[in-house]
Amino acid sequence: MEEVIVDLTAALRERLAIIADEASRCDKEKHIARLRAVSEKIDNLQAALPQSIDLRLAHYLKSRSYDKALEFIENTTRRSTAR
Repeated sequence: MEEVIVDLTAALRERLAIIADEASRCDKEKHIARLRAVSEKIDNLQAALPQSIDLRLAHYLKSRSYDKALEFIENTTRRSTAR
């Protein structure tokens, strides 16, 4: 599961980078295609997660609150590393 979480974290960060990419927005079709591709990647990684993931993370992903999901993962990872 750890590998899926690492890949999911990367995909969520990639999504944020695409959204923030001002130059990408100049070509609307390409920008939308990039967003669709990363969204599909996130959906596939979400499907690969076990049923036993934290309910808050599951909720954030299901409701597509990707910023909250990323924040949750990062905070959880920091707490695990600090132990």
